[in-house]
Amino acid sequence: MNDDVRNIVLGVLAAGLSAALGWLARTYLWKRKLRRKQAFFGLPDNSESLLVVNREAGGPELSVMRHDVFALLELSALIKDCGAHAQVIAHDAAQQGFGERTEFCVGGPSSNRRMAAHLHSLLPGIRVNVDPEPGPDRGAFQIGSERYRLEPGKGEYVILARLTAGNTARPVFLFCGQRAITNQAATRYVARNHERLARKHGNNSFVILLKVVNSQAYGPDVVELVADVTRASQTPLPAVPARSTHRAS
Repeated sequence: MNDDVRNIVLGVLAAGLSAALGWLARTYLWKRKLRRKQAFFGLPDNSESLLVVNREAGGPELSVMRHDVFALLELSALIKDCGAHAQVIAHDAAQQGFGERTEFCVGGPSSNRRMAAHLHSLLPGIRVNVDPEPGPDRGAFQIGSERYRLEPGKGEYVILARLTAGNTARPVFLFCGQRAITNQAATRYVARNHERLARKHGNNSFVILLKVVNSQAYGPDVVELVADVTRASQTPLPAVPARSTHRAS
């Protein structure tokens, strides 16, 4: 073998080795990213999860708002990306505890009994006005001593929570919005920002309040982080009325 042939062979081997190392590095980084995503959502390979479906408030029992359907589709894609499986279950049929399977619960307490139970048991510092009669506080959130009113199409709020009962328990995710479009906004927010949320909160419980801005023009896409309300939401509400009111600008 002369020098030219040897150089060609060595070059081919070096290129092959470099390509193999690059592939291994990309595979390792992809798997690490996937494992972090699976850990945050509590969705290891081939695991089972629950999608708890609400109903349209005031509508037939099986009537689901269009934006809530979109929210479920967002979550289904996320679950599939983690290599897990989802079981869709009606809000009034989910008569079980939590921690064995990751749960994604969508909808406010007026349309989702499961959500109402979670808020009552796990987040005693949150109260949602479910009065069907028209009024300025209809649909408003009270979190601690603060009240957040609904202004349809202009400024609407949604609670996004990740809650666990212990280090080994699977999390329950709550998407509790003032309107169906805010539920979709929250599911899209967590799908896009789960890496940042995981860096900040790890695998711990958290509750954040989001505001959907001008949904009549921008749909569920323009979302602002209002506050981390984890501590306030886990502290039982005081007996005194809320001291301030928040309106969309």
